[in-house]
Amino acid sequence: MPEIRNYTLNFGPQHPAAHGVLRLVLEMDGEVIQRADPHIGLLHRATEKLAESKPYNQSIGYMDRLDYVSMMCNEHGYVMAIEKLLNIEVPERAQYIRVMFDEITRILNHLMWIGTHGLDVGAMTIFLYAFREREDLMDVYEAVSGARMHATYYRPGGVNRDLPNVMPKYKASKWHSQKEVDKLNQNREGSLLDFIEDFTNRFPTCVDEYETLLTDNRIWKQRTVDIGIVSPERALQLGFTGPMLRGSGIEWDLRKKQPYECYNKLDFDIPVGTNGDCYDRYLIRVEEMRQSTRIIKQCVDWLRKNPGPVILEDHKFAPPRRETMKADMESLIHHFKLFTEGFCLPEGESYAAIEHPKGEFGCYLVSDGANKPYRLKIRAPGFAHLSAMHEMTVGHMLSDVVAVIGTQDIVFGEIDR
Repeated sequence: MPEIRNYTLNFGPQHPAAHGVLRLVLEMDGEVIQRADPHIGLLHRATEKLAESKPYNQSIGYMDRLDYVSMMCNEHGYVMAIEKLLNIEVPERAQYIRVMFDEITRILNHLMWIGTHGLDVGAMTIFLYAFREREDLMDVYEAVSGARMHATYYRPGGVNRDLPNVMPKYKASKWHSQKEVDKLNQNREGSLLDFIEDFTNRFPTCVDEYETLLTDNRIWKQRTVDIGIVSPERALQLGFTGPMLRGSGIEWDLRKKQPYECYNKLDFDIPVGTNGDCYDRYLIRVEEMRQSTRIIKQCVDWLRKNPGPVILEDHKFAPPRRETMKADMESLIHHFKLFTEGFCLPEGESYAAIEHPKGEFGCYLVSDGANKPYRLKIRAPGFAHLSAMHEMTVGHMLSDVVAVIGTQDIVFGEIDR
């Protein structure tokens, strides 16, 4: 037998399975990993520093770009930290809209995750299936905010505007005949809520399809069962949150344990794993998609029956309506002041956390009484998970590194913030 020697291998930073610009320096003994050293900072965009130079309401768009797969959830944590310092109450309709979009974002995140995780370990079909459903939810984002990804829809005191009564439709073109377009537009004839309700009716069947492709697939199980096991005690010590913590068997979910917005009025379950391996974390995220669908259904029912304001009426924090702004001098001044100077927060500090699709996403805000933060610290879930990379991969094979990166659901925008 030829002698196998130890060598150091560079994994990334432009590796297709690195989910961003992760550079992993792997010390190998043949094909077994002795040490995994993650190097970060290759995508550094200084989000926290940039936020210190802008009025509070101009940094909401930066939050979208942190974890660019869970856009509105990032906004939510930031906006809640501002509301905590201002001590303002969000209208109930806005709370339900936020919760609905948080759960839509959770499904968007998990669809992206299941597609890319499958692709990483060699299952290509799942990627195409997952992106089919993502397209519908991206259309929902676009309908409320005008942007498919970076929505900037949540605002301090509520959301930017109420849900639209019409859904954008496909038009006939030289590529699609009128007959094809009519079929595509079938579920777009009503309001946005009708479209979302139609999606929640279709989606559980789609999740069944994903499970048919993966859950009992023996190749998938060979690649994920007993890979990257983390014990419950160790998961707590490492600062895991979200599916990574629940996969190890600890039932911790901020939506139940520290309810915010209107989660305490909704009925849903928290899936918990038993082994703490990649397969358990896969099952948990699949079940979370089903639970999110339940929550969205309840929100749609409530929003249909309860019209009302979706943002504060206080024009110190929320812009006046366009029609009043064009006829009333006071409103014009409010509008001008709000979009040039923003608003000042009282001196103090606040921390607001939400159950982001990847774990606990929190914003720690320090105000010195000015119109921009003195300091903003973001608690990104992926950062704590990445620090456990060595522990989760040591003793495994090189091909398992890809499965572990996939199960951590890493997005580099929030790690290199």
